[in-house]
Amino acid sequence: MPLAWRDAMSRALYGPDGFFVAGTGPADHFRTSVHASPAFASALLRLIVEVDTALGHPYRLDVVDVGAGRGELLRAFVGLAVGVSGEPAHSGRSGLIPPWSGSPETLTPTAAVRPSLRERVHFTAVEYAPRPDNLPVEINWTDEIPCEINGVLLATEWLDNVPLDVAVHTEDGWRYVLVDPTSGTESIGDLVSPEDLDWLTTWWPHPTSQPHADPDPSTDATSTSESGFGAARPAQGSSLTARSRPGCPETPHSNHLRAEIGRPRDDAWADAIRRIDRGLAVAVDYGHLREGRPVDGTLTGYRGGRQVPPVPDGSADVTAHVAMDSVASAGAEVARCAYSLVSQSEALRTLGADGGRPPLSLAGSDPAGYVRALAAASAVAELTDPAGLGGHWWLRQPVGIPLGPAVAR
Repeated sequence: MPLAWRDAMSRALYGPDGFFVAGTGPADHFRTSVHASPAFASALLRLIVEVDTALGHPYRLDVVDVGAGRGELLRAFVGLAVGVSGEPAHSGRSGLIPPWSGSPETLTPTAAVRPSLRERVHFTAVEYAPRPDNLPVEINWTDEIPCEINGVLLATEWLDNVPLDVAVHTEDGWRYVLVDPTSGTESIGDLVSPEDLDWLTTWWPHPTSQPHADPDPSTDATSTSESGFGAARPAQGSSLTARSRPGCPETPHSNHLRAEIGRPRDDAWADAIRRIDRGLAVAVDYGHLREGRPVDGTLTGYRGGRQVPPVPDGSADVTAHVAMDSVASAGAEVARCAYSLVSQSEALRTLGADGGRPPLSLAGSDPAGYVRALAAASAVAELTDPAGLGGHWWLRQPVGIPLGPAVAR
């Protein structure tokens, strides 16, 4: 029986046997910035330290990871051996995150008497899956975002998996797209609700261009239904594909203009912001802005390191790019503070990760160190590549604190 895409995604991703609940975890199916390099966690740690300073080094600093997978990011924080100021143990040695004012290299005797960040930080992972057996005891595990957060809320590739509805523009207006959860075959449903129509009018306006023609039948491997929609066709992939590709050639094509209704993501982000007393919320995701919405949408799937058709049967990740400006607007309305929206490439460089090659002189004085530094630089280069992970958006929403130097750009 066909379902609305939002219902099908909810069941496929978060049902009892859903993709994010059962199995070994998303890291076995796709590659995110968290998995790509420890430099990502190091850069976020610098941001956490900056928030800690803006909050006046509180007795307890919350670090909440929403959509935590199997806790990979928080594990990395625990493994970075946070010191008095929160600086990673390898600061100033890798060349990725240089020392800054307040780091162990620059501490004054007065600052050194403060309790260390390790003593004050409180890690919380938010995920529907059961707590992993080998998770460090320092990390709390819950299936709901806690309230009264005083610190940092991180959402790395979370919003793209918040279930949403899909719509097509027909002769009589926007209508929902229905999907068969078993085959992925789509059909056209009812006219969208007044609330969704208002969102579409504001954030995904109907383009002035005419609908594109159907793809060449000789290259389209879809099976067509009576509505003109078809089952998603197989996709090309690579070993552990990063979920950062612009557009999605693997979604079914038709002679209708598609839209992904981001209102549930706006609501989810606004709710997350409401749970912060003071601090900073950071969403890292692939997305698009109002002036560049994709005509065909971006719905796709990932399984076993390959991009696959978005069939919501629970066997694969089903995801769609995020309308970042709409989400940002919803969060700012709650926080009543200006937000910052930049590319990951710009955000990481601001935080000290630039991917620059180590000096050649190091190869003569310390060949092994040069090789390590070169490998680290290559990892950062992947994180900052505008055509890949570097093209992700960083939405940074302060709540009750000013935008610090590493955010206000």
